[in-house]
Order: sequence, then C-alpha cells, then structure tokens
Amino acid sequence: MPLINYIEFDGKEYSVNVAEGVSLMQGALDNMIDGIVAECGGCCVCCTCHCMIDPAWSEAAGIAAADESELLEMLDVREENSRLSCQVKVTSAMEGMIVRLPESQY
Repeated sequence: MPLINYIEFDGKEYSVNVAEGVSLMQGALDNMIDGIVAECGGCCVCCTCHCMIDPAWSEAAGIAAADESELLEMLDVREENSRLSCQVKVTSAMEGMIVRLPESQY
C-alpha cells in the first residue's frame, strides 16, 4: 500500500497507507483526515473533496476528465494542480505523494 501524505491548509500532516485502486478521497475518509468532506460520497458531483496534488506528483495522478474539469471550474479557489480526490485512484507510482487540502473545506 502506497504511503500518501495529506497536508491540511494549516500545515498539519498525515502520512497514511492507502490501498491501490482506492481513491485519495476514500483514503482520507478511512483515516479520519479532516479537510475532505465528500458530501456526494465520491460520485463526482459536489467538489467537497477538492485537493491540490503536489506538482511533483501530477503525472502520477493523471489529468482530470472533462466532467471533473467542469466541476473544478465552479470552485472559488482553483489551482493549476486542483483535482477532485474522488477521481484520483491510488497506484504504486504514488508512493510518497503529497496531497494538499484547501482551507475552504474546514
């Protein structure tokens, strides 16, 4: 299981193992990490699992599909590396990945 590093907006860091094939959102929920609300449960309809993938890990995370990109456009604070964590599935290539969580979800 790859180690994923979630960092809250205030700098608090969580390093947790997340099973391959599980979304970054589910990995955060399973480990009771604040900052990912996930109101829709991972159905890609609400944007409450917004995160920012550290630029060094953008290739491993892949690019957002059209429906995800449309939702991300609705965010007040979208960064170039913004993703919906429900849409990023963990792979072995993500060992050590850094995922930042926005202040807006607290």
